[in-house]
Amino acid sequence: MHRLRTTFARLGPLAAAQTAQSAPQSRLLALEGGARTFQPVRSLSASVAAEPFLNGTSSNYVEEMYYTWLEDPRNVHKSWDIFFRNANAGAPPGAAYQSPPPLSGPSDGTTGLRMLVGAQPNVEKLVKDHLAVQSLIRAYQVRGHHIAKLDPLGISCVDFDDAPCTVGFQNVGLYGLTEGDLDKVFRLPASTFIGGNASALPLREIIRRLEMAYCQHIGVEFMFINDVEQCQWIRQKFETPGIMQFSLEEKRTLLGRMIRSTRFEEFLQRKWSSEKRFGLEGCESLIPALKTIIDRSSQCGVESVILGMPHRGRLNVLANVIRKDLDQIFCQFDSKLEAADEGSGDVKYHLGMYHRRMNRVSDRYITLSLMANPSHLEAVDPVVQGKTKAEQFYSGDTEGKRVMSILLHGDAAFAGQGIVYETFHLSDLPSYTTHGTIHVVVNNQIGFTTDPRMARSSPYPTDVARVVNAPIFHVNADDPEAVMFVCNVAAEWRNTFHKDVVVDLVSYRRNGHNEMDEPMFTQPLMYKQIKKQKGVLQMFVEKLVAEGVVTTQHYEEEVARYDKICEDAFAHSKDEKILHIKHWLDSPWPGFFTLDGQPKTMSCPSTGIREDELCHIGNIAASVPVKDFMIHGGLSRILKGRADMVSQRVCDWALGEYMAFGSLLKEGIHVRLSGQDVERGTFSHRHHVLHDQNVDKRICIPMNSISPDQAPYTVCNSSLSEYGVLGFELGFAMASPKALVLWEAQFGDFHNTAQCIIDQFISSGQAKWVRQNGIVLLLPHGMEGMGPEHSSARPERFLQMCNDDPDVFPKVTGDFAVHQLYDCNWIVANCSTPANYFHVLRRQILLPFRKPLIVFTPKSLLRHPEAKSSFDNMLPGTHFQRLIPDEGPAAVGPQNVKRVVFCTGKIYYDLIRERKSRGLEDAVAVVRIEQLSPFPFDLVKAEANRFQNADLVWCQEEHKNQGYYYYVKPRLRTTINRKRPIWYAGREPAAAPATGNKHTHLTELQRLLDAAFDLETSPGKL
Repeated sequence: MHRLRTTFARLGPLAAAQTAQSAPQSRLLALEGGARTFQPVRSLSASVAAEPFLNGTSSNYVEEMYYTWLEDPRNVHKSWDIFFRNANAGAPPGAAYQSPPPLSGPSDGTTGLRMLVGAQPNVEKLVKDHLAVQSLIRAYQVRGHHIAKLDPLGISCVDFDDAPCTVGFQNVGLYGLTEGDLDKVFRLPASTFIGGNASALPLREIIRRLEMAYCQHIGVEFMFINDVEQCQWIRQKFETPGIMQFSLEEKRTLLGRMIRSTRFEEFLQRKWSSEKRFGLEGCESLIPALKTIIDRSSQCGVESVILGMPHRGRLNVLANVIRKDLDQIFCQFDSKLEAADEGSGDVKYHLGMYHRRMNRVSDRYITLSLMANPSHLEAVDPVVQGKTKAEQFYSGDTEGKRVMSILLHGDAAFAGQGIVYETFHLSDLPSYTTHGTIHVVVNNQIGFTTDPRMARSSPYPTDVARVVNAPIFHVNADDPEAVMFVCNVAAEWRNTFHKDVVVDLVSYRRNGHNEMDEPMFTQPLMYKQIKKQKGVLQMFVEKLVAEGVVTTQHYEEEVARYDKICEDAFAHSKDEKILHIKHWLDSPWPGFFTLDGQPKTMSCPSTGIREDELCHIGNIAASVPVKDFMIHGGLSRILKGRADMVSQRVCDWALGEYMAFGSLLKEGIHVRLSGQDVERGTFSHRHHVLHDQNVDKRICIPMNSISPDQAPYTVCNSSLSEYGVLGFELGFAMASPKALVLWEAQFGDFHNTAQCIIDQFISSGQAKWVRQNGIVLLLPHGMEGMGPEHSSARPERFLQMCNDDPDVFPKVTGDFAVHQLYDCNWIVANCSTPANYFHVLRRQILLPFRKPLIVFTPKSLLRHPEAKSSFDNMLPGTHFQRLIPDEGPAAVGPQNVKRVVFCTGKIYYDLIRERKSRGLEDAVAVVRIEQLSPFPFDLVKAEANRFQNADLVWCQEEHKNQGYYYYVKPRLRTTINRKRPIWYAGREPAAAPATGNKHTHLTELQRLLDAAFDLETSPGKL
């Protein structure tokens, strides 16, 4: 019945004439060549005098009668029934009303009336027409972007598989309408805002307004969103007549930003024409786009914005958005600039920046941070999200109203890099959401030399965003006003719904991939068009001058003023002699270092804690702090086992970790553990989140009940992603040094899908960007017959990237261990005891600086009866042991020891079991190197000197071409100054990390144990 009521619009020609006269006589109709044009709305010719009762309050009465008639024609008088039938049948004004039949019977006039009604279409035709109009409106909303004028070059690289876009005047027939219907008035549905204050419009005007909303320089993709409120919000923003209007001041501000963006690139081109800078030419409107987003967000209450972007346009963003001093940018081009004060540095278009300034539009302070990043496109995306999440967490911004992120992308990378998809899928997860990110795609319509048709299978590069219901606003980047409007809407969307949104700046690249590249080799037709293309600033100025917004003189004065700023900065840049990388730091830690960025001390206190604290934390780990909470029966046995260990003053691996986390939380240090299945633990050992067996989604985290004033503990199962989640946690750890942030791989070798984050950020981040980070990677590792994919965490890869010199024995000083840590790029450890694991985690926070920590964690040792530690090894005065010497019978008589076996990790327990079975406990010493990098030269030397008469053997369970061999080999030789032979005991070289056959695994293990303990035959020489 509701849809039938829309047929009342057929009365529009009768009742709308009066309102049409008072309505504005001009409407914004079309954009031709980028300019707005106005045409008068067609006036309705119907005469009100023809139906005198259709005016004033009488029209309300008529409408009420009409709805009553729609429900049942018998509910109204026969004369009303005939009137409505005639009106719906298309009777002209004055002809619809007929006098009621006389009481004496029908007359000739009545017969004619009945013939008129019978000869006209019935109400079904009217309903059908209105449904057709609704379908037409929806077609524009769904597919209007297909024919929008988005490409500045007019060549459009978007492929819609040749599917016709059935909108426009010429296609009304596809909806059952005819050209004759164009001037008929139709009631507008609630799903559109094109009417403004009018509830009905002629079809011709409906189409024109839809063309204006969806088919000009803005293309809107949103109808895939499954939230009605969000769709309506977007419709209102883009369909409301006259909504894209700007004040004179806004236009002048926009012009000023376009001048800075354009002239900056032109200045660099004049001064350094042969230098790579990855300029922004062709998409200069990016700068006002970003500034508009930041302005609007600041007005909405945002106080901090973290940005991530690729190399294209980075210098321009640093100069005109972040407001880095121009002389600091220009000096980067000086080939005579001396090397950095510390670190190896990076190229200028990879550097980041941190700046706090006043926003002139909102009159509020705002902090801007542009993250440093490598050339690996999109790799910075999850890092930015993690840092954003951390800042929200530390500031108590639980809804993302004060801290937000902006990610810039290239069109080819946005479609091609899987990390984009991984990052999008973190966007709405409780422990990873940043409550909406604004994505800005600099769509050059080319990837280096690759055409879009070869670079993606989807029509748009932005289609990946559809998976999270993010609206996508395509905009012609040569229309700065359209860009500004879209960016305002994007900022308001993020502030309103706290969901991701994409702005696609459809532009071009005026030069090649870099300024030295020749694009005509591969895109000759595109670049012929680009050479003809007038610059966006020139077109915009001409438009504003024509509108009387600015004068040519005013424009020239603004250009000259900015040019002088650049020239002055260029002159000052010549005074810079040394590159100070710390001036480009994107994540400062106020108060953590001295004023000149150095550690406040070079010592590390004891990492042990009091026994009463150990007992308290252990008892929490063995309890359920929530009342009436039903846990699984098997978990009850695990908690009882923990309580028994506490009473016996020992801890296993899981309890040792609990002690480390709990003690740090008690000291006010936030601990965040993230990764796949970390809440329970892959090997069902951790159980940091308890689940009520009777109430769905009811959980308990005992770790958050250690102390009333403790720091919060975050433990969160991640999505099934390594690259994205590790990048996220790296970003989280970047925000503050006063947090222990850990990422655990489900199995150690799974880290290789996150290799980009490890290589480009974790290993080399401090050297490139003077940016310390204390992230911890927990990588389960061990040869246990589980096959090649669940065995090795690939320690050889981490050790190969360590920066300590294998051929130089370092100078040993009083604080040697701490100095070693300060000089290294990361710490690599393979702990063999829960106590040492406890200490290495606490040391991460107690050190006066931050370094990444790589820990190869055990699997079978989690429940090994001998892999337990006494509380005595965790009390005040105890430390992390870089090397654990043999403390058995061999240590009592070192002169009688025939062989010293150096090892690391789980193989130690296999070695001591085999030694015991062979009765060689006094003849063979087994020494554990717990910290592999930086290598404990001093302690290894002490052990070698201690057993002067013994053979020295390195034993590992990994294959010879893997594991620790190539790292340990030269360092052991340097330690003993090559005066004694060193032998190898381990598996032979192999392509796969481990065998898939259990019998073969055991045979290999026994063979390496035989090699380690056969004192009559020397193992293979190193």
